[in-house]
Amino acid sequence: MTAPTPLHRITLLAAGLSSVVLLAGCSTAGSAGGDAAAASEPVTIAGIEITVDEAAAELLPADLAEAGSVKVATDAPYAPFEMFKEEGSDELTGVDVDLGHAIGAKLGIDFEFEQQAFDGIIPALQAGNFDATITAMTSSVERMEVLTFVDYSASGTGILTSAGNPEGIESYLDLCGKDVAVQAATSQVDLVNDVWQGECEAEGLGAIKLSEFPSDADAQLAITSGKAVASLLTKPSAGYVAKTTNDGGTFEVVEDPEAPNGYDATLNGIGVLKENEEFAKAIQAALQSLIDDGTYEAILDQYGVTGIGIDEATINGAAAE
Repeated sequence: MTAPTPLHRITLLAAGLSSVVLLAGCSTAGSAGGDAAAASEPVTIAGIEITVDEAAAELLPADLAEAGSVKVATDAPYAPFEMFKEEGSDELTGVDVDLGHAIGAKLGIDFEFEQQAFDGIIPALQAGNFDATITAMTSSVERMEVLTFVDYSASGTGILTSAGNPEGIESYLDLCGKDVAVQAATSQVDLVNDVWQGECEAEGLGAIKLSEFPSDADAQLAITSGKAVASLLTKPSAGYVAKTTNDGGTFEVVEDPEAPNGYDATLNGIGVLKENEEFAKAIQAALQSLIDDGTYEAILDQYGVTGIGIDEATINGAAAE
């Protein structure tokens, strides 16, 4: 069974958002951030050596700077965001993991990732088991009742075609009247049926001939077998498939300049408890530093998902939409 899409993760609401007592806030930032920074060694990620950003490190709450590490909850596998390096291994890799380690390097502390079932992540944060979560979690307004999000990507639906894009598909309207594959019971099915079909009709084009399959892999097989001209899945997953399947020579992702992050895109965020605002600001500064120096883009490119990148590390950006 394939992992749920990010939009599915919106629906996995953590239990007890209001019933669990929240943790006390971290202490305000002090000079300890700089002390931790001075003691840190450079870290190399995506071929780039990362050193401490002193300004970001100064924002780190003193207790976290003194501890030298934070515990980060994630729910693997969910390629390409978090994956196991090898079958049977506990060692993690992926966009979220690399980005977390890079943020930690900018702050002069370690981001230590641990497994936690997705629907238990928010309660585990509230119980004090973790300091943050990085797990392709949608920065929803509802979750902001408990968490503060540092937005680090935006992802929606992507279109995967055969390499070379033989049908010349440039946008979702080019799918009208054509055979398209999709995993059953996903948000992509709803997007087609609730939105795209109506737009195809309004444009005087034929309806999308949507075929639903048990898994993304089955939908991709429909392309290679000639049963579909494209498949629909989350854009980061599409990018990862295109980059890794048969050395990147089997599929490609349609890049629509009108929807660079995918269709119906939503922000994903690094979550900390709502009252830990100073920690969120430190993460935001570190992430912006990674965006500005090119490390962020290099990490995304390593996994074939540059299309989900954002230009600015915002806090609770979805609340302003």
